[in-house]
Amino acid sequence: MNEGLLHRLAWVVVALCVAPIVAAALAALTGDLETWREVLASVLPRYTMTTLALVAIVGLSTAVIGSVAAWLVTVYRFPGVRTLEVALALPLAFPAYVMAYAYTHMLDHPGPVQTALRAVMGWGPRDYWFPEVRSLGGAALMLTIVLYPYVYLLARASFRQQSANAFLVARTLGRSPIRAFWRVALPMARPAIAGGALLAIMETIADFGTVAFFNVQTFATGIYQAWFALGDRAAAAQLALCLLSFALLLAGLERASRGRARTAGRGARFETMERPALRGAAGWAAFAFCFLPVLLGFIVPVIMLGVMAVGSGQNLLSPRYVGFMTNSVTLAGVAAVLTVLGAILVGFRARTRPGRASRWLVIGAGVGYAVPGGVIAVGLMVPMAALDNAVDAFMRETFGIRTGLLITGSIWLMVMAYVARFMAAALNAYDSGMATVPWHFDAVGRSLGQTGPKLLTRVHLPVARTSVLTALLIVFVDVMKELPATLILHPFNFQTLAVQAHRLAADERLSEAAVPSLVLVGFGLIPVLILCRTLGREGQGRSAAQLGTAISTG
Repeated sequence: MNEGLLHRLAWVVVALCVAPIVAAALAALTGDLETWREVLASVLPRYTMTTLALVAIVGLSTAVIGSVAAWLVTVYRFPGVRTLEVALALPLAFPAYVMAYAYTHMLDHPGPVQTALRAVMGWGPRDYWFPEVRSLGGAALMLTIVLYPYVYLLARASFRQQSANAFLVARTLGRSPIRAFWRVALPMARPAIAGGALLAIMETIADFGTVAFFNVQTFATGIYQAWFALGDRAAAAQLALCLLSFALLLAGLERASRGRARTAGRGARFETMERPALRGAAGWAAFAFCFLPVLLGFIVPVIMLGVMAVGSGQNLLSPRYVGFMTNSVTLAGVAAVLTVLGAILVGFRARTRPGRASRWLVIGAGVGYAVPGGVIAVGLMVPMAALDNAVDAFMRETFGIRTGLLITGSIWLMVMAYVARFMAAALNAYDSGMATVPWHFDAVGRSLGQTGPKLLTRVHLPVARTSVLTALLIVFVDVMKELPATLILHPFNFQTLAVQAHRLAADERLSEAAVPSLVLVGFGLIPVLILCRTLGREGQGRSAAQLGTAISTG
């Protein structure tokens, strides 16, 4: 195997990543115009308004909570600040749909909160008003408390990179700490905050489990309903095209924001600022503001899921659940290995042949990150189903043999979807490790006869092995939690933990859904702890933009 073959394989990997997106767009554009007119007249306005409202609420809420919490734990000393620095990132371990299951069980009419309220106050079922958790506001709350860590982690990294000089000058000119923050620190961190908010928004438009469980009509639920409930693949593809356009627009904004974040660095002279202590009421107010997201986003749902799981009668070690875990781990393991192998090929090509073609190669490999899993699933299902039907028709006419669904009904189609969806995660993690490899290592290796595959296996990979393991872990956990693509593509006899949790919750069996949900949360904690460790490396001079790359892969 020579170096040229590795480069050609890299282009094959990118083609596989781009193919489902192109297929979804072509299926939408070549669909029945009558179907498109019905979509425009009936469901499109409702889906658009609901999605935009959800995006606006989540984007603004995550920006406020994440940036203020980051500023408090970075600049001030108050009770519990060291613990809160790490704890504020923990809600990122929760899939939003798991959070929805926990809070629905707790806040619904028969749940412990309303039951206790009726018992204490002596009210009947119709004697009081209680906020409805299964609503647009409820979905926005679930997504906010799960996704604000995107903003928190990026903003905290940016605040750590800022020199205290400008802030101190503002204070000497008579500005209060709040006004100095508003006029000096916040504008310098604005690109990082905007990047985190855009990442949260991209996750919001891709979410299916939460909005489907709360019966909130967005593009994500519309695609699934058109495909399964109505059996209208043309409408599903056209809705997918609308969502794809919105997602790519946000991806462009996020990339532009990340590029601008490079300017918010330390400057030529970096001065650290003595962290003032907040005492008395101010200190406890700061603690309360930072502790509340942790309480709502991690402590309460973990306790609630634990209580639900204990009383559910489900046995995690039963053959049935062992099968779910085996399927999930096998699927995630295969997808993670193939995705990281593809990322290594793309990264090797981009490093050994830098230029415009390599830049487009990296963009093409990473575009799937900005595309919801439901869009990628539709983009794969439409052409593969047509291919399966064509092969089946040919074999019946020629040999009298029915082949059925050779590709569509297999787990390999799911693996293809995961590779396209999470290639950016693996590539960013791998690139972060390769960035530490000096360029002259390549020249030295070539001079010693290490060319092509030998340069990759004997020079690059030994140095970047930690990043490769991190990439494997991140993709593994992402595949475990992925719901929309898994629901659309999974074979009927192949259930995963995510599908099982969704199926039980859809049947209102929330206590039983807590068991697979807790397992998913346990896996989700692993990359969050890696991100916290990454953020803790203050002495390595990592910029907010670099940390943004790491966070976007988690």
